[in-house]
Order: sequence, then C-alpha cells, then structure tokens
Amino acid sequence: MTLATDAFTTFDAIGNREDLSDIIYNVAPTDTPFITGIPRTDAKAVLHEWQTDTLAAASSSNFVLEGDESSTVATVATTRLSNTCNISDKLPRVSGTQMAVNTAGRKDELAYQIVKVAKELRRDMESILLANNAEVTGNTTTARETGGIGAWIATNDVFGTGGASGAAGNTARTDGTQRVITEALLKSVLASCWDAGGDPDCVMVGSFNKQAMSGFTGNATRFKGAADKQLVAAIDIYSSDFGDVEIIPNRFSRARDALVLQKDLWATAYLRPVTMMELSKTGDSERRLLLAEYALESRNEAGSGMVADLTTS
Repeated sequence: MTLATDAFTTFDAIGNREDLSDIIYNVAPTDTPFITGIPRTDAKAVLHEWQTDTLAAASSSNFVLEGDESSTVATVATTRLSNTCNISDKLPRVSGTQMAVNTAGRKDELAYQIVKVAKELRRDMESILLANNAEVTGNTTTARETGGIGAWIATNDVFGTGGASGAAGNTARTDGTQRVITEALLKSVLASCWDAGGDPDCVMVGSFNKQAMSGFTGNATRFKGAADKQLVAAIDIYSSDFGDVEIIPNRFSRARDALVLQKDLWATAYLRPVTMMELSKTGDSERRLLLAEYALESRNEAGSGMVADLTTS
C-alpha cells in the first residue's frame, strides 16, 4: 500500500520520547566456586605463614621384648610454609555531571558502578588463586603476588610429556604436552591422594573437560524411563573407590588442568578483606576504592592433586 498524502509519521516527528528499557542485561558470569567453597582465615602480616606435619610411616615390624627398655624415637619438626599477600583493587569514578543526569536502569550511577566492579574484583581473585603463578615477594617497584594453586600441587599430579611440578608456591609448574583426559588419569590421581592421606571431595574443570568427563564409561546408565523423555548425559558426582567427588565446572580455573581438591585443605587468608574506601575529591567526580589483600593458604597440598596438560578443544 502507498502512504496516504500528508500522513504524519514517526519519520517526520521530532518530539517522540525514546524507548529505553529500564533493565540492564548482563550475562557475564559471577560464580566463584573455589573462593566460595574453601574456608576463610585471617592473615596477620604481608608474609602469611602456617605449619604442616605428618606421621612416621607405619611399621609392620614394631615388636619389642617383654620387659625391654623402650627406645626414644627421633623427633621430627613441623614444616613451616608461607605465601605472600597480594593486593587487588578496582576504582570506579563517576563525574558530577553523570551523577546529576537522569539514567535508565539505575538510579545512582556511582552505586551501580560499585556493585559492578565488586563482582569484577571477586572474579579477579578467583582467577589469581587458581592460576599457575609463582609467589612474588615484591618491592617498591614490583607488586606482590600470591602463589597460585598451580605452584603448590606437587605430590599427586600427572603431566603430559615435558611437564613438571611446581613447589611450595614459589615455583610455577611447567606445562607439558596436552592430551585427552581419561578416567584412568583421574583414578590414578584419586588413588595417589588417598594413599597420601587425603580425601578429595571435588574436581574442578573448565567447560570442555567437564563435558569430556561426562563421557567416562563409569557413567554406564544414561537413560531415564521413556516416559520421562529425558537423556542423562552428565556426571555431576563421580563415585570413586575412595568416595564420591563432585565435578564442578569453573570458568576461571585453567582450562587445561583438572584440579582434584580436598577443599578444607585450602583457604583464603585475608590481611584485609574486601573493603570500600571513599577517596578525596580531586575534581568534579566521585571515586571509591574497592580493595582486598589476601593470600592462598595451602594447608597440605598432599591431600589434593591435579591432572594437568589436558586438551581444551
């Protein structure tokens, strides 16, 4: 049809109001299963320290004569470990003009930005704690860095060709040749953790290897009844010979590593928990500093393990 002569349309109008939704859509993930799942503790200094200990190997020949004088056993000192607290921050800044204008989707621009960067800061912290990052003690020109989990796990890890363990948080592990994750690799690490005295309760993996683990043959029954019209094609709990472990997808862990964790043997040690500070005005704007100072505490890495150097596509 042809437009009627002199019909006034939206193409001609000047005063039509804009149609801007009052909702802001954001699908960026904010779940942080590692920080959420492990304990929280306090740090009292920049260098956070703790101790570990172990028992002597069990003896199958501990026999003594009746009435004999017992021999003193050698005393073994505890092991003293440490990690450096690093600082992470976010600083939203909003101009006075932006604070004054009428905005859609939020009443207060500064408050909206504070909430947004607080989520970003927590994502940063999750990524830092799960990184293959060696501890950096820092100085006046170099920022401190806490040793990430990849630099701690050393007792129960399996690698691709050329891979090597990290050490005590201050030596990053060496990546090896990537290979496909298999049930045999996972079972070998679970057995190694159990032999060392650990009791892993979860495996953290990226999306690709979460799907790969759902293909393990241990998940033999995949179909519900026909009436349910539902295919079960995922493994969320893996029942191993040493107990059930939860398979947890994590968007911020290294995609090439499957972390086999006993969560209570890891902690986030806060010298300063996430805090917001109002900064002095230096012009026509408002600033807020969100800051955290923290370290990864590896209470005993021998209770956890890693299947390293996995394919990611």
